[in-house]
Amino acid sequence: MSNKKVHITGMHCRSCEILIEEELKKIKGVTDVSVSHKNGICDISFKDKLESLDVKNAVESAGYCIGENAKLPYFSKNKRDYIELGIAFFIVVLLYLITKQSGILGLGNLIKGNYGSLSIVFIVGLTAGVSTCMALVGGLVLGISTKFVKQNPESSALQKFVPHIYFNLGRIVSYFVLGGIIGFAGSFFAISTSVLGLLIVAVGFVMLLLSTQLIDIFPFLKTVSFTIPKGLHKLLGIKEKADKEYSNINSSLLGASTFFLPCGFTQAMQLYAISTGSSLQGALTMGVFALGTTPGLLGVGGLTSVIKGQSSKLFFKTVGVIVLLLAIFNISNGLNLLGVKDIFANKSIVSQDKNVKTIDGVQIVKMTQKTDGYYPNKFTIKKDIPVKWIITSESQYSCASSLISQGLGIRTSLKPGENIFTFTPTSTGTIRFSCSMGMYSGLFNIVD
Repeated sequence: MSNKKVHITGMHCRSCEILIEEELKKIKGVTDVSVSHKNGICDISFKDKLESLDVKNAVESAGYCIGENAKLPYFSKNKRDYIELGIAFFIVVLLYLITKQSGILGLGNLIKGNYGSLSIVFIVGLTAGVSTCMALVGGLVLGISTKFVKQNPESSALQKFVPHIYFNLGRIVSYFVLGGIIGFAGSFFAISTSVLGLLIVAVGFVMLLLSTQLIDIFPFLKTVSFTIPKGLHKLLGIKEKADKEYSNINSSLLGASTFFLPCGFTQAMQLYAISTGSSLQGALTMGVFALGTTPGLLGVGGLTSVIKGQSSKLFFKTVGVIVLLLAIFNISNGLNLLGVKDIFANKSIVSQDKNVKTIDGVQIVKMTQKTDGYYPNKFTIKKDIPVKWIITSESQYSCASSLISQGLGIRTSLKPGENIFTFTPTSTGTIRFSCSMGMYSGLFNIVD
């Protein structure tokens, strides 16, 4: 048994490692391959003889190059990268204005159920479907569709689309089911508002890293990644399923197994699903995310043939800008749940709040929950006097209807109409409340 070390350039995550390992293992005589994207080195174990040309062809077939990685600079020195980034920002702003005017951004409010901001989850899925998911999952899709065509050479264009449909159906169903399982598991941890905030901030930072890698302005970040062990990919036999003779069942099972592939976007959504502590919300989060990836994966063949060269760089920079904005959105929400924003907020406390009426020794606080938050959302109440908090819910299918307050021990879904909560503040200070994602918040200022 002999060993050979090969330097490979262009890798940035564990998905890259998997793609290269699978191509190299196809070479006759190769018994084992271990690739590290962090140091850019591949260790190959083989019997008898290993041709350098075969290694080079296999690596290039996976989309990478033989060679030693140069030390990556902190900032790109290519002026075109910055020009394209400016164009990408312009495209994103234009898309935002178009979607806002068309009313697409309000579609999330039509979803029947209080499941957080599924419209945002869907956008994350769309983004993943045309970026990181396309790199690894797209390769699996093309692999099974090629096997189908070989087995059915006389099939029509519509019939050739069958493997894609079964693959994505298996993917959506498994994400829904497994999302429910991890959401249910999260309920056992009794996640506090602070922990929930930390998890959402973590989601934001994972997406922030992905976005900076896509916009390609900070080259040194390409070597940084947070992924599950690639050994899980081998343990589940995902490659073996892809290599089997084509069948609709195999195609569905292969799609289902992609839940465990090392994709940053998927893991960010899995992290959020766990943080919900709800099987239904976890299931819907992962199911809608998988649904969002479907257009990109269904069009993977056509899209990769259309988007090439310089146009592909602008395309991925535009995707990166979208992810960057979503990352900032998540981090902001998480900091809101952690109460960090309150440190910098102007807390003007009035001695008598016009929104608080005292009737028969009880402080009556009335608040309206709408699609976009709580009105009013700041109240000054007095210590040691009972409070009757009346919340009128006008939009049950908004994230704002999922109300949590660690200080009051409240975690509930508001029902349409009046929702009443009673409590007696026993000390001065602040009691915060927010929606489950931290997008909308408010507080009680308690005075003597």
